[in-house]
Amino acid sequence: MTSNAFIRRFANGDDKVPQTRLGVWQRHSSMLLVAVASVGLLIGLVLLWQDSRYSGLVWTVATLAVLGSLLVQVFGALRRGDVGLDIVAALSMSAAIAFGEPLAGNVVGLMYASGQLLEAFAEGRARREMTALMGRVSHSAMRYDASGLEEIAISLIRPGDRLLIRQGEVLPVDGIVSGDAATLDMAALTGESLPQPVPPGAEALSGSTCIGAAFDLVANRIAAESTYAGIVRLVEAAQASKAPMVRMADRFAMGFLLLTIAMAGSAWYLSADPIRALAVLVVATPCPLILAVPVAIISGMSRAAKIGVLVKNGGMLETLARVQTAILDKTGTLTHGQAAVIDIKTTASFTAEEVLKAAASLDQASGHVVAAALVRAATGKGLRLSKPEEVKETPGTGIEGCVDGKKVVVGGSGFVRRASGSDDPRSLVTAAMRTSLTVAVAIDGRLAGIIVLQDQVRADARSVLNALRAAGIRKIVLASGDRAEIAQAVGTQLGMDAVLADLTPEGKVAAVRAAARNGTVMMVGDGVNDAPALAAADIGVAMGARGTASSSEAAGVVLLVDELGPLAKAVAIARRSRRIALQSVSAGLALSIGAMIAAAFGYLQPVEGAILQEVIDVAVILNALRALR
Repeated sequence: MTSNAFIRRFANGDDKVPQTRLGVWQRHSSMLLVAVASVGLLIGLVLLWQDSRYSGLVWTVATLAVLGSLLVQVFGALRRGDVGLDIVAALSMSAAIAFGEPLAGNVVGLMYASGQLLEAFAEGRARREMTALMGRVSHSAMRYDASGLEEIAISLIRPGDRLLIRQGEVLPVDGIVSGDAATLDMAALTGESLPQPVPPGAEALSGSTCIGAAFDLVANRIAAESTYAGIVRLVEAAQASKAPMVRMADRFAMGFLLLTIAMAGSAWYLSADPIRALAVLVVATPCPLILAVPVAIISGMSRAAKIGVLVKNGGMLETLARVQTAILDKTGTLTHGQAAVIDIKTTASFTAEEVLKAAASLDQASGHVVAAALVRAATGKGLRLSKPEEVKETPGTGIEGCVDGKKVVVGGSGFVRRASGSDDPRSLVTAAMRTSLTVAVAIDGRLAGIIVLQDQVRADARSVLNALRAAGIRKIVLASGDRAEIAQAVGTQLGMDAVLADLTPEGKVAAVRAAARNGTVMMVGDGVNDAPALAAADIGVAMGARGTASSSEAAGVVLLVDELGPLAKAVAIARRSRRIALQSVSAGLALSIGAMIAAAFGYLQPVEGAILQEVIDVAVILNALRALR
């Protein structure tokens, strides 16, 4: 089933997790083949103990059952252009029957079938965290209408609809909390285990669970465009992807197949003993061996998803593991992306509270982001704002009006001076304020003061950068569209290796391409202006919790929580997963080749070789599963 098809099912209220018929058939057939091979082996051994001549026949029948299923898979893979080690298993079982070694053939068949079950278990466990996301789909919601509440399918929800979210329900769409505050469990989205309070007016994401009192949610997206639907779409794509390292493992399989045939033929030719050739084929049947790579990669993706980092596909995880240079945007990435009041300088006639209350009261009439910051600061201090009157706003410059019968002017220094006739507000600006945003305030024609705002650096930014360096990233660069002095101040504070300022979107792309000459580049950003650079980088990382849709679409990795901490952990997880994958393949192939040499010189019989190879396979798969921890 394609991702789009699943999203349509999601939007129409079908909460069943899709399973392919092929996957179900493979799981059940593997269980059946294990049963057939096991029963055949046991019956044959009993007959052998009773000196019956039919033991060989029973083992042959059991082997043919497994061989027939295997040949179907081999031919199907060959039609798709895939050449794998299943061919070696087919050759060894066929040779065992042809050379009169039915017991060895039965053992190989049992080991092959049990290996298939081991693969299913390993992949199933590795996908657990990612698949769990897809099982949390709401299919109905309670919507307010003129007559009260009605239960509707989530496909009928439209932006602006008011929904009742009851305790225990999963939010079906993204929306704005209305009325009372909400208490949400966001573990499935972000990995955060503690309940998260969401105040009125804040956005709540679909896929969260209401664990407090019921609350109202005003939808701002349809279900198919909401956060959770997008996550499900990304998870499906990630699960269906084939990492470059996995394809590299497929190439290992081709080389290993040729080596196996050459060694088996040489052993037979030099010793004139076909059983040695059979022993080489049997011991060279590492059916789950090459699967160690996708198991390790999927395990790493699953582990990253658990901490709130969604890696879109296996190739992206491998790229994340090879990053040498990290380029980070400033606003919304290293900072919170919201201006906050950090200081208020007043003249002798006014207090800081008077200046902030007057400015915030007037700015209630403005939609500017700075106005919102002033209102937020005033309400945060518990100030009771007055109603603004006779408001006149000059977009991008300032605003004037009456508050409590007084003429108030708020804006840039030049605007305030001209509109109020007051003293020059720049007389209050100190050298330390030049890297911050200042807003002047005049009351009744007199300069009242200036309000200093700054986009605060994230509290964890410095520790995250240190963790990225510890994970193996050699160079960290700040790339910003802000003025040079502002960007340089942040870069110095965080200990950046380089600072690039006054960048346009095209400038960020150029910075990414220049850094790519020195190795793999990761770009981290959150806004529309970052999307081209995210796409141009070897791997883009989007701040998906509050970032724009365009940045999330362009990126290969999406942070589902509005913090940088999980990114450093994800880089470490990616590097460890890649290292484990390489360890598994290298160790597995080395052990298999060593066993093949022993078999070629007659030190391993076919049955012994089959048992030894299964031990190697199990050890390699279990090693690959370490990536889950």
